[in-house]
Amino acid sequence: MGSSVGDPATERTAGTEPRYRFVGPGLVVAATGVGAADLVATMVAGSRYGYTLLWAVVLGCVMKVVLVEGAGRYTLATGRTVFEGWRSLGRWTTWYFGPYIVVWGFVYGAAAMAGTGLALHSLLPALSVTVWGVLSALVGLAVVWTGRYLPFERVLSALVLLMFVTTVVAAALTVPNLPELLGGLVPVLPDGSTVYVLSLAGGVGGTITLAAYGYWVREKGWRTEGAMRVMRLDNVTAYVVTGLFVVATLVVGAELLYSAGIALETGSEGLVQLGDVLAQRYGDTAGTLFVVGFWAAAMSSLVGVWNGVSLMFADFAGEVRGLPADHADRAAGGRFYKAYVLWLTFPPVVLMMLGRPVYLILAYGVLGALFMPFMAVTLLWILNTARVPDRWRNGPVANTLLGLCAFAFLALGVDQLVGAVRTALGG
Repeated sequence: MGSSVGDPATERTAGTEPRYRFVGPGLVVAATGVGAADLVATMVAGSRYGYTLLWAVVLGCVMKVVLVEGAGRYTLATGRTVFEGWRSLGRWTTWYFGPYIVVWGFVYGAAAMAGTGLALHSLLPALSVTVWGVLSALVGLAVVWTGRYLPFERVLSALVLLMFVTTVVAAALTVPNLPELLGGLVPVLPDGSTVYVLSLAGGVGGTITLAAYGYWVREKGWRTEGAMRVMRLDNVTAYVVTGLFVVATLVVGAELLYSAGIALETGSEGLVQLGDVLAQRYGDTAGTLFVVGFWAAAMSSLVGVWNGVSLMFADFAGEVRGLPADHADRAAGGRFYKAYVLWLTFPPVVLMMLGRPVYLILAYGVLGALFMPFMAVTLLWILNTARVPDRWRNGPVANTLLGLCAFAFLALGVDQLVGAVRTALGG
């Protein structure tokens, strides 16, 4: 798979430049994985249980660090992509991943447009949610169309800064109770909280984009074992930032909603509702800032998916067709990459206009619930075999952590499967 890196500094051997110059792909994958649904899940947990489930947020960040590090380590140690690793396990991985990435892209495209459109409609109601959503998708298409990594990373970094600052400001306005906040680091499982724990630990920032990290590492120019330490630093730094962001959203939920007994709606509507609550209590500026941050979170997910999952699809399509790894059609900006960007942008508009077809949503829910367990189990498998050089295989600690991830994601997947079936059948 080709690289379209535009920054010569990123193509030098790791260690010849200050480490901070390399930070980037981790922030991209973390920001892409945290969308509107994750913010709602975190705030609802805060509104129901206060700070009690803070430990689950920390656990979730650790789990993501483990999974993303595994994907990055495989890529750097072998020179192969994650999909090539899955393919080495047998054709069954292709039979799962092919339908998944097609159905997921169609439904996610509509969801991403709805999230960005709702935020912009709340800020500028002259245009409808659908129109704003479509415009957002077109902006995303323009940002990623050429496949060049450096401009894409800069756009994502700006969106991350915006969403981080606005959310932290919102949390600071609520004046968090620090003793209770620290107390939330002690693992406690209140009655009825199991689903929320699984959502916070396994769901926040957990999507197909975690697997895209290995592709972004390659696009950044990190292609050898020499970049392993920098990759790990990048990964940990990104999830520390993400952890702080998610903690800030939990603080808002705990202080603003839990203390006042306010119930938050599900879906992106709940975030707009929270902006109204902030405006009533702290003024219009605070409410507007929060909605801007919500838009930045939704837009960063949209742009990240438009690039990262398109890279994965290009690799998948090229591998299935037997094209060489360096073939132009498998590269960023190549034929398969652009085909998937278009798939994310235009067909989902129909889905937005027609509503939620029952069987499509059911398929999306089922395939999506299986992806994180699929990733955890296959990484555990790949990283303990001769597919990886001895020195980069899992040790006891990595195996334990990946095993815990697999167990947690399987439990979360079962819950999501049940929810998808109920939703599709109107139950």
